[in-house]
Amino acid sequence: MKKKQFEKELADLEFELAKLQETVARKRMKVAVIFEGRDAAGKGGAIKTIMRRMNARIWRIAALPKPSDRERTQWYFERYVRHLPAGGEIVLFDRSWYNRAVVEPVMGFCTDEEYEVFMREAPLFEKMLIDSGLVLIKFWLHVSPEEQEARFQDRACDPRKRWKLSPVDLKARERWIEATRYRDMMFERTGTDYAPWLVADGNDKRRARLNIIRAILDRVPYEFNEDAFEPLALPPRPAHGNGDYRDPPLEALNLITDYYPD
Repeated sequence: MKKKQFEKELADLEFELAKLQETVARKRMKVAVIFEGRDAAGKGGAIKTIMRRMNARIWRIAALPKPSDRERTQWYFERYVRHLPAGGEIVLFDRSWYNRAVVEPVMGFCTDEEYEVFMREAPLFEKMLIDSGLVLIKFWLHVSPEEQEARFQDRACDPRKRWKLSPVDLKARERWIEATRYRDMMFERTGTDYAPWLVADGNDKRRARLNIIRAILDRVPYEFNEDAFEPLALPPRPAHGNGDYRDPPLEALNLITDYYPD
């Protein structure tokens, strides 16, 4: 998709996201959106696009590091529970509890028993969340082997993106087939009527981001509150220098260097 078309479509969707945001805040709704997928599938880019013009007090990103020694002794879902939304919040999970469904077994970070316990508990856990009033949306971003390879090569050669390549990413690259099998089992065993997996084709990043936003809008009930979007009448600003106070000249302040003079 061309950038010009993308920006035009995104501008329309951002207005709809603003309506959703206002509805969630006003009605104290709880929304959690999970982004899963292979490395370089576009999870972070999709999240950044959604957040571009949204209120960070309503929308939060949860991107958890590897568990601490203490967290490893806790119930697996416990550290994720702390990041779930309260009323009036939307949380975007950049990877989630589903690390245990694909990444951990592929990389040997969990035992077979721990994996099986998770696969049994995940649908029950999500059912409890939904029964409590939370709106849960689960995305898997698909990327082809060829497209992932191109993105990995770009990251490997661009110092600005090198941080995106971790040793785990490189090992997972070698275990594509095994990861695919675990992904298929995840779809089969944790995709439910109340929390289905939604697959987005991430090979075209721009198209994927638009489709993901549209899918969120289709699944979170929102409305247009006309009063909330009426143009605001701004109060008059006092005339500069009015009264006893005078602004000091800018040069008298601790002004940073102008690195880009005309």
